[in-house]
Amino acid sequence: MSTKWNEQQIVELLRDANRREQAFTLMVDHFKEQLYWQIRRMVLSHDDADDILQNTFIKAWTGLDGFRGDAKLSTWLFRIANNETLNFLERKRQTLSIDDEAAVGVAASLESDPYFDGDETARQLQEAIAQLPAKQRQVFNLKYFEEMKYEEMSEALGTSVGALKASYHHAVKKISEFFSQLD
Repeated sequence: MSTKWNEQQIVELLRDANRREQAFTLMVDHFKEQLYWQIRRMVLSHDDADDILQNTFIKAWTGLDGFRGDAKLSTWLFRIANNETLNFLERKRQTLSIDDEAAVGVAASLESDPYFDGDETARQLQEAIAQLPAKQRQVFNLKYFEEMKYEEMSEALGTSVGALKASYHHAVKKISEFFSQLD
């Protein structure tokens, strides 16, 4: 198929029971890269991000009847991906004690990851981000990498704009402190 589908067209196809599978395939193709990178910035591991992305689309498929169209399809998918990512991080946190050494380990694992092609500064930034609490990390990633507006984040995360701004401010401050300690 060479036709480029937009979000609204995909939603219309999803409502047609006879074309739902085709629409779902289009939806996956349309959103998989954006969702993958959003998840990947939170979990850092390609394999973990891939698993979470797959779980996201499984939840989306089983929940299609519950999608009313009140929010954009992308917002709905992002919220599912966000919940799956946070659940994964919570399970991981319960099995690991995350401290400064663990954050350094995350940076070391990034260097050995064939999908990471960053330079020293990018590696240090990822190390700093890895030390942030999950919510701050998420808000920072959305604002900094995705350039998402606070209003969009608020809708997708179900958090007030003020709380998001505060989280971003704290994240930037912690990252700045991290870099100032390197000097």
